[in-house]
Amino acid sequence: MKIGFIGLGIMGKPMAKNLINAGHQLVVLDLNKASVEELKGLGAETAASKVELASQCDVIITMLPNSPEVKEVVLGEGGIIEGAKPGTVVIDMSSIAPLASREIHAALREKGIELLDAPVSGGEPKAIDGTLAVMVGGNREVFDKHYDLLMDMAASVVYVGESGAGNVAKLCNQVVVAINISAVSEALTLAQKAGVDPDLVYQAIRGGLAGSTVMDAKAPMMMDRNFKPGFKIDLHIKDLNNVIDTSHGVGVPLPLTAQVMEIMQAIKLDGSGVEDHSSIVKFYEKLANTEVGRTATEEVKS
Repeated sequence: MKIGFIGLGIMGKPMAKNLINAGHQLVVLDLNKASVEELKGLGAETAASKVELASQCDVIITMLPNSPEVKEVVLGEGGIIEGAKPGTVVIDMSSIAPLASREIHAALREKGIELLDAPVSGGEPKAIDGTLAVMVGGNREVFDKHYDLLMDMAASVVYVGESGAGNVAKLCNQVVVAINISAVSEALTLAQKAGVDPDLVYQAIRGGLAGSTVMDAKAPMMMDRNFKPGFKIDLHIKDLNNVIDTSHGVGVPLPLTAQVMEIMQAIKLDGSGVEDHSSIVKFYEKLANTEVGRTATEEVKS
């Protein structure tokens, strides 16, 4: 089975590398020629166009920024739909609007091509070590057939329903992550301003009910002032736009999500849109006129 992979960005490149490491034969395509050459050096083939890639692959994975990019790559002029043969499976691992997934699914089905919407969670670190969480929507039989392939990039792959369901699950994920990062930011800023070492507070509460994967991933970044993007503020804003559009469409008010969206907008206006979403802490620091950091000199005892 030959696999096409389109989109070698922060997430896509390490995911593609994990597929090569698992022994899969890849054909890659991306606007970033350096990334293409890097994958070529690891054994991947390259294609000059989406049509060329689609014509020679049984499965095509896309990992792109948002709905318009996915629709253009899959359905646009010179897109995957023009080169893929009936029976081809497209696995879109981008995080896009559920309605867009359903539109793409319907258009591909008319050509005998299946689509799985399979967005991921975990950011760059988990993309690198192959421990992503993947949530999948689409035909159950197609999912079952490609489960092992998805597991070559992940620690968890869960089928959640028909077309679009994977992206609904991803939107739910992004709600929890955004609000959790905001809560961690508030707590550490409170500790700092109250004169208690944020690192000691983090160590004290992480083993209790307040502990979370998000806290363990983002609290150290905040305290170390490390805002190198594993997942950019700009991308989380994109996801929350999709969340709010979807919630309005189905009639679900999301007041906390809306507040965090405005916090992210403020952070973006301050020039941090390309930073990791852990930079949400800067919003609270600005309000409190402080900066979160480590001050402990003694080893934390558990």
